Amino acid sequence: MIRFWLRLFFVLAWLGFWEPAEARRARFKPTPPKPKKSEAEQAIEKLAPGQNINIDQMSGKWYLLTVASRCKNLLESGFKLESTTATWTVTGDKVSVSTVRKLNFECWEIKQNYMRTKTPGQLFLKGKRPAENVDIMVLETDYSSYATVVFKKAGKITMKLYGRSGEVPDNIVDKFEDRAKTFKLGLDVIFQYPDYGFCESTEKVLEREPTLLQP
Repeated sequence: MIRFWLRLFFVLAWLGFWEPAEARRARFKPTPPKPKKSEAEQAIEKLAPGQNINIDQMSGKWYLLTVASRCKNLLESGFKLESTTATWTVTGDKVSVSTVRKLNFECWEIKQNYMRTKTPGQLFLKGKRPAENVDIMVLETDYSSYATVVFKKAGKITMKLYGRSGEVPDNIVDKFEDRAKTFKLGLDVIFQYPDYGFCESTEKVLEREPTLLQP
């Protein structure tokens, strides 16, 4: 009886030893390393607002001058950009933003509410789903002539250059474009907005959700 069990043991051990190589590889297949993030992806992760940004001083009217973005809708309509203004109104923990632009030959007012965060210079726009949440960061501004603002959603960003008037000095534009390159936003995805034909009044109002990154 003992011999029987010994033989059975050696047979089973032999069968286990000759397990097909494919099965052994499947069981002991190492976990592949995560792909290394690009420099642009790392730069986006490290994004932070400029130091000592005072959101209260961002109040007032801004002209949208330049946008750097790979947003699909913006890429498809890049040659049909309309002059755009954004008016910031700061009230407590809320920043109400009224964007005025033309849509289908009519002047629209698009309303959004940004919320302050604990980080100075950083705001938050809540979406219907977590994937649609948008972080808004003021990267640089002198409050009186220009402001560079970045909108970050689901690991992707849109950079916007605003001015208190329809133009800013060339060195500010150059700085904006150089900074956009660090996020792999080259001249092929930088769009200049017209500085004429602004709406004097609005015909329709839209309460807009942050489903798109473009203005």
